[in-house]
Amino acid sequence: MSTSLAALARLVDGDVLGDGTSEILGAASLLDATAGDITLVDKSEKADRLAASTAQAAVVPRGFPVDALTMPAIEVDDVHRAFTAIVTYFRPPRPSLRMGVSTAAFIAEGVRLGRDVDVHPGATIGVDVVIGAGSTIHSGARIMAGCKLGENVTIYPNAVLYENTEVGPRSIVHANAVLGCHGFGYRYFEGSHQPSAQLGNVRVGCDCEIGAGSTIDRGTYGPTLIGDGTKIDNMVMIAHNCRIGKHNMLCSQVGVAGSTTTGDYVVLAGQVGVRDHVRIGDRAVVGAKAGVSADIQAGAHVFGAPAIAERDQKIQLAAISKLPDMRRQLKALQQAVDALTREQSTNGQHA
Repeated sequence: MSTSLAALARLVDGDVLGDGTSEILGAASLLDATAGDITLVDKSEKADRLAASTAQAAVVPRGFPVDALTMPAIEVDDVHRAFTAIVTYFRPPRPSLRMGVSTAAFIAEGVRLGRDVDVHPGATIGVDVVIGAGSTIHSGARIMAGCKLGENVTIYPNAVLYENTEVGPRSIVHANAVLGCHGFGYRYFEGSHQPSAQLGNVRVGCDCEIGAGSTIDRGTYGPTLIGDGTKIDNMVMIAHNCRIGKHNMLCSQVGVAGSTTTGDYVVLAGQVGVRDHVRIGDRAVVGAKAGVSADIQAGAHVFGAPAIAERDQKIQLAAISKLPDMRRQLKALQQAVDALTREQSTNGQHA
């Protein structure tokens, strides 16, 4: 498949800089682009990297320095949106295979399936499950008794939804995720750890995405909640009774302990750990590898372990970086004091 640069510019409502007749054979990132490809740069600071590329053309943001261009380009308002459309043109997504309800799936009695539901071979659906119209259950997925899925939900291979789990419309649960498993709650009684009640469930809102290998524990008595629009990366763990707000972003390897609550539009970067019973306010941002041990106010930016305000953490890190010099200075001062002490002692003996 090939096209002209001008045709791609029309596709993305951009303006051509240079030769619009340039033939474009494909699209690739700046690192991978070769002759015939169109690539992208989203910042003028990357002009030197673009100049070193062998790409045929580039997508650049408006205001990109024209004198830095060594190839034809398309100037656009939103580079990533435009490049997404271009990549999709060259590599259109494969259409989903609609197969209906496979006879090789196990579907228990009392299951209610909406119109146009796909259940792939090897999927297991328990009693009294409700699956909304247009949803897809991939091979190896297990939907246990009493679960409720909204319209256009996708459950990828080998995901497990324990009893009574609820997933809202248009949400996605990726491969090997587990929703509704028992929470890690115990009480010490007569010499052993006795499990606490596991009588709640998990409720996932609409337009959510649960990453591969992530786990969300059921509530003790009530639900563990995931708010509408929240996106959870791969390998994230959310414990029992948590209430995650709307449109949160939880990055890979985040761990959230029990009964923690987050507001809306909260960001937890990679490997953040949050202790139990913490409240994180709306639009707070927690930096990578931070350890949250206390409540965080709305809008705060924190990082470090324990997590504190970004400004305070930077001051501490700056002070720590000066410790070697401070140690040398202290050692020199100590040597000077010792020398003065010896001199005074000698002068006192001669007096």
